[in-house]
Amino acid sequence: MDAPTPDTWRRVDAYLTKTLVGHDDALETAVAEQNAAGLPPIEVAPVSGKLLHLLARISGARRVLEIGTLGAYSTIWMARGIPDDGVVVTIEAEPRIAAVARANLERAGVSDKVDIRIGRGEHVLPTLESEEPFDLVFIDADKESNTIYLDWAARLGHPGTVVVVDNIGRGGEVANPATMNPQVIGTQRALELLGRDPRFDATALQTLDLKGWDGVAIAVVL
Repeated sequence: MDAPTPDTWRRVDAYLTKTLVGHDDALETAVAEQNAAGLPPIEVAPVSGKLLHLLARISGARRVLEIGTLGAYSTIWMARGIPDDGVVVTIEAEPRIAAVARANLERAGVSDKVDIRIGRGEHVLPTLESEEPFDLVFIDADKESNTIYLDWAARLGHPGTVVVVDNIGRGGEVANPATMNPQVIGTQRALELLGRDPRFDATALQTLDLKGWDGVAIAVVL
């Protein structure tokens, strides 16, 4: 058996992607357009995008909240997993990035199911309190604000809402109690909140995929 080196886990990820995800013009073009616009290549891996899609379907989600749009790669996956009368409300801080996302959503044929709200998450989230609760929340924005986003996920959700927090492994650094990295500290605080807050029941998994060594936390609102 091969050791889990970057070469071997990327080979496994390529196999899983080819076998279970396959080729998709709209998704691959979304990543290409994102890269051409100079956005950071930090979208979820294809296998993780498929996971979000399946979670939307498994949970029967009609209303999805995404915090952190980027080029809308994950947005497209989730929009495809909800019914025609559903909506993905996705929050993007930068208007220029939102424009790239909007073009990708239109090209993928799901723009009618996506509502992009422009602004920082902590400013936009309070404006959603008067709307219907969300069935699925995906958190993939600045890690320093993860605890703020989790609090709002509970407040804007309902019992049974599924909450997904991306990038919790941080290349293994999440287990370092002496870390000075603010993104890692924000991730640690989020995991600690999930572990102690009675509004959530949660677990987390390490991942090895196209994006490297990382992980995802999955919770349900109680």
